[in-house]
Amino acid sequence: MVISNKILREFPRYQYMKKLIYLFINFSIIVSCQDSGRNIQTKTLFTAKVSTKQLLQKEGTIIKTRFNPPTGFSRLQTKSTSFASYLQNFKLKPHDAKVHLYNGELKYRQDVHSAVLDIDVGTRDLQQCADATMRLRAEYLYQQKQFDKISFNFTNGFKATYSKWRQGNRIKVNGNKVIWVTSNSESTSYKSFRKYLVMVFSYAGTLSLAKELPSVSLKNLEIGNIFIQGGSPGHAIIVVDMAKNEQGKKMFLLAQSYMPAQEIHILKNPNNTELSPWYQTKNLEKLVTPEWTFSKEYIKGFK
Repeated sequence: MVISNKILREFPRYQYMKKLIYLFINFSIIVSCQDSGRNIQTKTLFTAKVSTKQLLQKEGTIIKTRFNPPTGFSRLQTKSTSFASYLQNFKLKPHDAKVHLYNGELKYRQDVHSAVLDIDVGTRDLQQCADATMRLRAEYLYQQKQFDKISFNFTNGFKATYSKWRQGNRIKVNGNKVIWVTSNSESTSYKSFRKYLVMVFSYAGTLSLAKELPSVSLKNLEIGNIFIQGGSPGHAIIVVDMAKNEQGKKMFLLAQSYMPAQEIHILKNPNNTELSPWYQTKNLEKLVTPEWTFSKEYIKGFK
């Protein structure tokens, strides 16, 4: 085989260039793979960081600053004097606060809550589930000085109106018979208001509240509505915040007390840890919470 002098002269250079090209291609592949891996890792970390930051702000002191809506959702704007706004702006205890019972002991389960509302539970085993929803509603109306609207029915149907209590009347219970009696006790202070609530909590509950309140459809769910199943025992939880996306889909936060009487706390979502503590109305046939399951027909609203 005859090889020209030109090829012989160029052969070393050809081999050198071939080697450089080979090294360059391999280096490019390695760099590309490394960058690809680095980009994937960075993207994953970024997404996780955004997700965590988006849903929970540990330094937030009220419901709407502690929990941000999920991606694509915006918190419902509410009128400043409304019950919905009152709940959205409710003060929370510091992040990682534990849930305490009425007697100061810890709730036996500390894995069901995302936050604890900064409101007392009293010193008696009274402020349980339905009582907590009535407490929040009554406190809001008291703050707004809408005293005539504070009224709850006892289980036997007796109408316990706070306005009548403020006039100096007191409730006397004898078996299943309940009547108003005139009293000389002071009646317009907050301390007296709390005594009124103790009376309500003693003789009202899920059975009476479920019967008293009008039903609400899941489609029309609003902040301040409650999921309630009357019974002995029954249960009740309240919607304390909501968010909505452009397609009209809704997310909501829930708060409860439980048995025995305990501090009101915002519930985790046991079925969707990434979304928790938010729940969604989409395809909701049953509302599964950490300690109770409701049918979507068990929604009621304060008048």
